Amino acid sequence: MFGEISRLVSSIQAVMASTAGYIVFSSCQHVIDDQHWLASAYTEFAVPYFIYDIYAMFLCHRHRYRVKGHEAAGPRSLRTATRAFLRKELLMVLHHLCMVLVCFPVSVLWRQGKGDFFLGCMLMAELSTPFVSLGKVLILYKRQHTLLHKVNGLLMLVTFFCCRILLFPYMYRAYGRHAGLPLHRVPLALPPAYNLGAALLLAPQLYWFGLICRGAVRLFRRAPPTDPALRNGHGPGGRALD
Repeated sequence: MFGEISRLVSSIQAVMASTAGYIVFSSCQHVIDDQHWLASAYTEFAVPYFIYDIYAMFLCHRHRYRVKGHEAAGPRSLRTATRAFLRKELLMVLHHLCMVLVCFPVSVLWRQGKGDFFLGCMLMAELSTPFVSLGKVLILYKRQHTLLHKVNGLLMLVTFFCCRILLFPYMYRAYGRHAGLPLHRVPLALPPAYNLGAALLLAPQLYWFGLICRGAVRLFRRAPPTDPALRNGHGPGGRALD
């Protein structure tokens, strides 16, 4: 039950973030100088969420660890569970820590009120999270053979690609229009630190998108189950789109 609650909280936060992002970037006509109060306000709100989410992911992992009988009481078992958690979720933990330790100071201090448009675009990346969370819940309840899971998987694929992959060329294009540059010349016109930051943010998204695509291929290639129990989602199943 804790896992479902954690994913519900993540989905609510994602809806709030993407809504705030849409309001911000649609309100900023000038991509550099225009400001919106939600940009700074939501950034400050998101920091404690990312810290909470790391802790919530660890609690979910530890609960599954205990259910499988891998953990007994004691500090040694806690260290073992922590190491197993970091091995499995290292990329996600690093991503969250980067949001708190790097992106937050950059957003609040370094940019000095400039570029609210781009910050709004970055918040829109959360639009795919509710579909990711729903997919994991459906798998947890063995509903991966249902039409709902396939439709949700398709929506997850589309939103993830649009809001986390195409987002970066869209922002480069927006800056190019502002600066009067074609898209292919924008990276050369920006300081190297900007391009490096974009590359570091894009890299894990490409990795996760590859996992989603692989899961989608498995899901849509899998033959429909003939057993009535499997058709109803009560039988064992793989981890498609997880």
